[in-house]
Amino acid sequence: MTENQRIWAENRDRMAEALGKLGYPESLADLLAGELKNPRAMERMTAYLRGVRPHSMEMIVDEMLAICADVRTWQEKKEAQASQARYNAWLNSDARWQMEEEEEDGEGRT
Repeated sequence: MTENQRIWAENRDRMAEALGKLGYPESLADLLAGELKNPRAMERMTAYLRGVRPHSMEMIVDEMLAICADVRTWQEKKEAQASQARYNAWLNSDARWQMEEEEEDGEGRT
């Protein structure tokens, strides 16, 4: 088992324990972990279970969906930042300036 797998399993087990203490089947943790996908999201879900102590399965699923949406939003933000950084690097690159100069030279000759 790799270190990442061990961390994932530990977080899944903590979430299962929190669910069990609330009277829900610990097998629900497998379903939640499959949707949450990463240890940080599982930590957040476990904190919710321990802090809020939801009284219905619907509340648990609703929180899981909210956490998944937050993760997606964060991933999209990071992808946009990376794309913007690549675009800015291109704007400031020597290759761009050379290409622009070549285009200007080509336009002046026609």
